[in-house]
Amino acid sequence: MALILAEQKFDADGFDAPVIGIAADMGLHDSGRHCHRRHQLLFAAAGCITIELADTLCLLPPSRAAWIPAGTAHRVLMRGVVAYRSLYFAVELPFPAPPLQVVEVNPLLREVIERMAFWPWDWPVEKQAGLLAVFGEELQAARGENWRLPFPTDARLAAWLDSVHRGELPPRLNQLVDQVGASERTISRIFIRDTGMSYQAWRQQWRLLRAMELLADGTSAGETAQRLEFASDSAFIAFFRQHTGETPARYAQA
Repeated sequence: MALILAEQKFDADGFDAPVIGIAADMGLHDSGRHCHRRHQLLFAAAGCITIELADTLCLLPPSRAAWIPAGTAHRVLMRGVVAYRSLYFAVELPFPAPPLQVVEVNPLLREVIERMAFWPWDWPVEKQAGLLAVFGEELQAARGENWRLPFPTDARLAAWLDSVHRGELPPRLNQLVDQVGASERTISRIFIRDTGMSYQAWRQQWRLLRAMELLADGTSAGETAQRLEFASDSAFIAFFRQHTGETPARYAQA
């Protein structure tokens, strides 16, 4: 069995097979912070997945996959119906284990993921070997994508970051000064030191990832622009196309 119910308990570490796959249609879901003794590949055939890592937010849009190395603490969040696929790999692999990353999924890799997600958990090891080899080749050749947002770790921003984790839009820098009681110069220095980004660049990346999440959940471009406080729909469309190479409508359709 590989297709499971959303509420069904599952422990990938309880199996010995080289690859264990599951598939499920998930609604609202919060996995809680956890880790596995196995490597994990997460893929959303439809819908959007948010992955929280230590001091980093990672967005997994449709047609992308996240490779999570064994032992990596993470939390998986889903806010709408997601066609969820998860593959768990033994630590000893027939190909080099990549680092934590998000990659683009081409049609061949997608079909391999689908096949592995649905094969029986007791499938003979010798039958897994061929497809596992194809998977390894395609994963190593896949184009990496940077849908990640590092968070500052300075204690002075902790209370404000809690509100951001709850989904509140990060304010402009001059407004953040009033919220945290630190100067613009101090806040800017904290963000450069902790995230490698200016606050403005960090805020824009947050808005981009949130926009991708909203669009994947079926929110219109106009409503997304309004919720993320863009000056106009056209300003949002230009921003989105600049960073992703496609319009919000085309992204949502895909």
